[in-house]
Amino acid sequence: MRPITLAALSLSLLLAPTLSQAAATTSLSPNDIAWLHRDSFGLDTATVSQYRSLGRNALLTKQLDDQLGDTLPAPIAAQIDAYEAFHTPLDQLLISLQQEQQQLRNLPDGPEKQAANKAIQDHGNQIGLQAQQAELLHAIYGPNQLKEQLAWFWLNHFSVYAAKGRVRWELADYEDAVRSHALGKFRDLVMATLQTPAMLEFLDNAQNAKGHVNENYARELMELHTLGVNSGYTQQDVQQLALILTGVGIAPADGKQENFNPKMAPLVVRNGMFEFNPQRHDFSDKLLLGKTIKGSGYDEVQQAVDLIVKQPACAQFISRKLAEYFVADNPPPALVAKMAHTFQHTDGDIAQVVRVMFQSPELLSGAGKKFKDPAQFVVSSVRLAYDGSPIVNAQPLVSWLNQLDQPLFGRITPDGWPLDGEAWSSSGQMAKRFDIAHAIGTGNNQLFTPAGSTARTAGFPMLTTRLYYDAIDPYLSKATRDALAKATSQQEWNTFLLSSPDLNYR
Repeated sequence: MRPITLAALSLSLLLAPTLSQAAATTSLSPNDIAWLHRDSFGLDTATVSQYRSLGRNALLTKQLDDQLGDTLPAPIAAQIDAYEAFHTPLDQLLISLQQEQQQLRNLPDGPEKQAANKAIQDHGNQIGLQAQQAELLHAIYGPNQLKEQLAWFWLNHFSVYAAKGRVRWELADYEDAVRSHALGKFRDLVMATLQTPAMLEFLDNAQNAKGHVNENYARELMELHTLGVNSGYTQQDVQQLALILTGVGIAPADGKQENFNPKMAPLVVRNGMFEFNPQRHDFSDKLLLGKTIKGSGYDEVQQAVDLIVKQPACAQFISRKLAEYFVADNPPPALVAKMAHTFQHTDGDIAQVVRVMFQSPELLSGAGKKFKDPAQFVVSSVRLAYDGSPIVNAQPLVSWLNQLDQPLFGRITPDGWPLDGEAWSSSGQMAKRFDIAHAIGTGNNQLFTPAGSTARTAGFPMLTTRLYYDAIDPYLSKATRDALAKATSQQEWNTFLLSSPDLNYR
């Protein structure tokens, strides 16, 4: 038996509140905790207090009705507002990029041109990094944790790749578009992503024009975004949808309009940086999923999306993916069927579909068995360790997801990161998770040091709080308790807890 060291004895005194004392203060049942682990990225004091104050049903209603707002703690909001990607409108960002690229083209080959090219790339990378950091800060500090998870889920479902073309410059705009529709009608969410420069550039629809048809977006819109593989559509449907999508593209950043002839001018549609250019559109009649869509311009796009999202396959596909993310790698078919039924009978109301899932017994039937993906692991660890304390440097968060092979907006293929636990549970993955748990648990992580500063970080977090004794300690496994008992310092204890199987599952 391992002897009790002086450090271990000191730790036992540090952990003075006993289990019996903790039990006297907690009113949370195992089901309560299990539900909160599914409802949020991870527990913190504010989340538990919300639950205690409102109760499960009222909290769920306020979340789904978007009544909790998106207000972040003032220091976090100020941090995001200071990012160029968020305080500069997208058209101005793209104009700036165009000007930099024009200056580059005017330079003769040589070291000066190479330096200018590197500066453009560095600027774009910084803009993309700001969007990544902002999304992680929302996930950690957002008051509506269910909405934050849905925003993350949809950003992955409608995945874009930051390194392609100008996409990194367009990510902040893309995040805003997805977040604002995360709880609405699925049809509106599809249309919102369809109108974003990030999606149109990533899947090449900005180049889709009559006589030069590009099928990339049409194919992924049906296969990955709405209907799923083997759902009954054909290659001809893809081709017809691609024709419908001709002319759907991006407006000039400088706001200048083409000289449209009198017949075409009334058919132009603009919404921010989105533009439907009728002069690039194929006005022939199309046959999509057995339905004729008359050539009429942008209205064809709306009709096509309406037709696609009303297919039973869409209700089934989206319901299953939501259940796979929140419930189980292989979600119960009966639950998926109930969700799909609600999807169809509410015209794709995301909030109502999610309500069915969160009020179902199936949500908790696999409690503690859903393995966290890297983002869930990182965000839940930081939420627990720092419990609302505002970090000042989010770059380590981005770096940790990179190390865990799940970089935000880093999936080169348009299918998004896997939702199943097997994809994230290799021995190499677990070793990296331990390293990150150590960085968080010891405070050696730069989260509280401004980017570029050489100052020492704040001390290690104190995880033995009331939150721990109320919501975590009573439900730890024997294996985790045994490991914690062997810790010789608070930092080591923190590391063991954050890297434990208990905190890698939800």
